Amino acid sequence: MDPSSAESLSLVGLFASSFLSATLLPGNSEIVLVALLHQAPALKWPALLVATIGNTLGGMTSYAIGRFIPKPREGRAVAWLKRYGPAALLLAWAPIVGDALCVASGWLRQNVLAAAAFIAVGKFARYWVLAEGFAMFVR
Repeated sequence: MDPSSAESLSLVGLFASSFLSATLLPGNSEIVLVALLHQAPALKWPALLVATIGNTLGGMTSYAIGRFIPKPREGRAVAWLKRYGPAALLLAWAPIVGDALCVASGWLRQNVLAAAAFIAVGKFARYWVLAEGFAMFVR
């Protein structure tokens, strides 16, 4: 297998892992990202882009699911979203709480473009910090 095919497959695997990680399914995208950066440091920016897109689409899948759920009990995620609006989705990357925020945002029918933007920014920031931390560690 030539190197460009291996890199493409690695990015596809990262996309799949990052998408699944943003749903209720396990995906471990952070481990996949770090492993990819370890093997191919030159792929840092494409990997960050692919991981962010995959994770954002996974978060938006949870948002879409929220649109179809009947009125849930109003838990902490709903309270945060009512108080802070779509900006609370900057925390969509956080374990456990992030999935609930995305679902609650969909349930509250928050603006889909604002939700996608805040989810993407938060998820990119998380992956960027992880990539930079890894780069500092291996220097």
